[in-house]
Amino acid sequence: MKRFLRDNGLGLTFGLLCLATLVGQAFAGNADLNNRRLTDGGDPIGLWEYVMSSDYAVDVAENWQSEYLQFFLFIFATVWLMQRGSPESKPASRIGAESDKDQLLGAHVKEQSPPWAKAGGWRTALYSNSLGLVMLGLFVGSWLTQSIAGRSAYNNDRLNDFLDPITWWDYVLSADFWNRSLQNWQSEFLAIGSMVVLSVYLRQRGSPESKPVGTPHTATDESG
Repeated sequence: MKRFLRDNGLGLTFGLLCLATLVGQAFAGNADLNNRRLTDGGDPIGLWEYVMSSDYAVDVAENWQSEYLQFFLFIFATVWLMQRGSPESKPASRIGAESDKDQLLGAHVKEQSPPWAKAGGWRTALYSNSLGLVMLGLFVGSWLTQSIAGRSAYNNDRLNDFLDPITWWDYVLSADFWNRSLQNWQSEFLAIGSMVVLSVYLRQRGSPESKPVGTPHTATDESG
């Protein structure tokens, strides 16, 4: 058990943090919604009813889709783009999809290489892009969830104001939807851009996201 916890410490820690913040968001969101309902003369709702509501779903989904968009774009961008001196970037000599030798494919596979890396053909081609494609799929799924839940929450507000509900397509084209999306996207792009550039000049001893403390600023693709 100790070895399992050590070997999976990062995943377990951030998984637990995600669950903890989801629970915290549920309590805080429920309290905030009930305050607004009471102000408008409505009745408060219970925690479980709030967790099952479109209000909670849209708030969760709009954050998830921006995170997966960030990772999808970063994964594919780092294949072809570089930032000199950043441990988040490849050096200029490795820009592109790289050779079979670099990627341990074809004649260069190892005994313990994943089965689809050894298979060749479409399976190896698909596996070679599987991380980015899964991130894209998660982004699209959470984006659709946000749009569906957001439309439901938006229409609830309209009905409370005695206005007609709108269609899903109208909501996707609405200012409310894009305001929710873009305010999250810009923060993700700022965060990843800051990480790439600041890691050229700043260090965190012992972190693989940082170069070794004494490494020159111009050194690229090195981690400590």
